[in-house]
Amino acid sequence: MAIFNIQHPWTFTFGILGNIISVLVYLAPVTTFYRVYRKKSTEDFHSLPYLVALFSSMLWLYYALLKTDAMLLITINSFGCVIEMIYITMFIVYAPSHAKKLTIKFFALMNVGMFSLIFLVTQFAVGHSYRVQVLGWICVAISVSVFAAPLSIVAQVIRTRSVEFMPFTLSFFLTLSAITWFAYGLLLKDICIAVPNVLGFVLGLLQMLLYAIYRNYKTEEDQEKKLSEHMRNTLATSDQVHPVDNAKYNGDHDDKVSKEHDRHHDDQKTSEVSPDDHLHPNQTAV
Repeated sequence: MAIFNIQHPWTFTFGILGNIISVLVYLAPVTTFYRVYRKKSTEDFHSLPYLVALFSSMLWLYYALLKTDAMLLITINSFGCVIEMIYITMFIVYAPSHAKKLTIKFFALMNVGMFSLIFLVTQFAVGHSYRVQVLGWICVAISVSVFAAPLSIVAQVIRTRSVEFMPFTLSFFLTLSAITWFAYGLLLKDICIAVPNVLGFVLGLLQMLLYAIYRNYKTEEDQEKKLSEHMRNTLATSDQVHPVDNAKYNGDHDDKVSKEHDRHHDDQKTSEVSPDDHLHPNQTAV
């Protein structure tokens, strides 16, 4: 098996481009897992997308090892297996106990159990001449499910009119990746590589279209929240100033009146008592 298929330079070119773009796509969750590491918590994130991505990379790596002239598929899917294992390990370390148990259960069922079953079936139950073809269509089915996974996010964007959980950069690179791998499969005359990337291209365009429609909605909503919050703070501040000053003024005024009344009362007592007056036995001169 040739390491690189240099007899078809365009196939090699699109394969290299596909590797570069797919590496960027695989590295997209790095910021998410840096946040998980910093907060020591997985918060509301789910492990299933990473488990499915690992399963897909494992199957495509197995397919590339059986197929000839597919070294560029081996390189990118080897990288995918390593990076997805790092993500899943970090998730298990920082996830709460129930999410941790669920992740380990899915990993054992899908990435170990299902992959082992597919491996055994293709090695011992399928003839050598059909092995690559059967495995290829299994890879197509898994890739379609991977590409269809963002449909839930698309529905969420339409429902909430917010693109917070659908960054444009990721959608853009997913679309580019689908284009390059479609061209690679077409030039390599491998329908199993080309077909799932048609769906990936369509879904990528749909996500970018939704981003263009709803990208300003959240900004306007935030401005309204900031304006209403500013108004509430202004009203709260104005309500707090005057009552305090009035209370202080009223208190000072009452003290002044009380002191003047006491002084006036004392003056009256002084004027009523004189040296010539006889004091009552129970009275005291002031």
